[in-house]
Amino acid sequence: MMNYDNYQFVGMHFFWWIMWIIVLFWIFATPYKIPGERAKKDTPLDILKKRFASGEINKEEFQEKKKIIEN
Repeated sequence: MMNYDNYQFVGMHFFWWIMWIIVLFWIFATPYKIPGERAKKDTPLDILKKRFASGEINKEEFQEKKKIIEN
């Protein structure tokens, strides 16, 4: 019969716990886009605001189209 010390494998278990914590932190805390992730689509109002900001439409057109979108 083999006599195992209770603390024989504590070092390796501690190592793997640290590795899992690092991996999980890397997965959830890294601020970059993941390939294949669905991108948020712009709403019609967002598109209208971008067009107004870039100068494609003037203030009157913006307000007119905004009323149409909101109703």
